[in-house]
Amino acid sequence: MATRAVPPPSDEDAASAVVLRAGDARDLAIVDALMGDAFDPAYGEAWTRTQCLGVLALPGIQLVLAFVDDRPAGFAMTRTVLDEAELLLIAVATDARRRGIGTALVGAVIADCIAANVATLHLEVRAGNEAVELYTAHGFAKVGERRAYYRGRSGVAHDAHTYSRALGS
Repeated sequence: MATRAVPPPSDEDAASAVVLRAGDARDLAIVDALMGDAFDPAYGEAWTRTQCLGVLALPGIQLVLAFVDDRPAGFAMTRTVLDEAELLLIAVATDARRRGIGTALVGAVIADCIAANVATLHLEVRAGNEAVELYTAHGFAKVGERRAYYRGRSGVAHDAHTYSRALGS
């Protein structure tokens, strides 16, 4: 993925243009900081730094970073195997939400998957997470549920819903 600028939404309160670029393990500090900000520990959705480092070393992993005014604003991490991909993680900084950053990231992931001839893109999301609106707006449909998938700091379990979107013709 080359660096690309995505225009902001059209309303007057919109953020500056979102700049997307490919990332790798050298960007782990950015990913770690964004996860610490974006994921509430009560739900157990964030990965550890070690988990991220291990996944980034696997084949088929893509990391996309989003910047606004040269500040890290979000990231998305996917894994592609043959003709299927999974959106493993996506995070947007809390002070940058509702400004088109998640839309830009999901759009970039979809575009990259289509360019790689991926037929289906999958994801999972905690039940009740507002990001479901973003995913359904991009054509994802709920296909399943994983009971007690996330475990927060207090030990409380939270369900995950699985979503998929067909990308091929």
